[in-house]
Amino acid sequence: MSKPVIEVKGISKRYVMGDQVVNALKDVDLTIEKGEFVAIMGPSGSGKSTFMNLIGCLDRPTGGEYFLDGKNVAQMNDNQLAEVRNTYIGFVFQNFNLLPRTSAIKNVELPLMYAGVRNRAERALKALEIVGLGQRVHHKPSELSGGQQQRVAIARAIVNNPVIILGDEPTGNLDTRTSEEIMSVFQDLNAEGKTVIIVTHEEDIARHCKRIIRFRDGRILVDERVENPTNAKDIIAELEAEALAKEAERAAFTH
Repeated sequence: MSKPVIEVKGISKRYVMGDQVVNALKDVDLTIEKGEFVAIMGPSGSGKSTFMNLIGCLDRPTGGEYFLDGKNVAQMNDNQLAEVRNTYIGFVFQNFNLLPRTSAIKNVELPLMYAGVRNRAERALKALEIVGLGQRVHHKPSELSGGQQQRVAIARAIVNNPVIILGDEPTGNLDTRTSEEIMSVFQDLNAEGKTVIIVTHEEDIARHCKRIIRFRDGRILVDERVENPTNAKDIIAELEAEALAKEAERAAFTH
């Protein structure tokens, strides 16, 4: 049996703020298998963001163990964590985090540059083609829509062929149609075997995933499988049909 891509055992995270101690995570156990599509949910202060920071190797736990693709990363130093982040994890953020004066392809090349990869342009182009932006490679972020910028960010996340893709509110700044397009990209990547984990506060977005984990007060409150995940392509087709019907209605009215 293959090892889980993520396994946390008794993970806790404690912050000392003056004379107060905040237990952000309390003895959390969780296993995520390779190829899963997981949504992490919970109200503000529930521990979901702390958990994402830990599994994304942006922070270290106060206690417990964390195995990423079989490697115990809980006790790694900052340099080791940075190497693991660059090798194993692709990040997608709410605000895209693109370099504004740099073309799409150069933005996507950045992780490869840090990794010392030579055929950067070729691999960046392939990643942009995967997310449907093969014709926009030389456009700067200001010349792209919000959805296109997020596609560039996803291309940047997958260009190093990471073990997992972590999305922090990846649809938070997008309208309904564009959110569905981004979720369609994630669903396609997951269908090809990528492990995708997103933090979201939107229930309808979470329902695109195959599993929803809900945090409250530093613990996992609910861990549920989604029987029939929302198919983003179906929603896009419905939105297109609605738009066409409205356009026809307007045309009939003006005539």
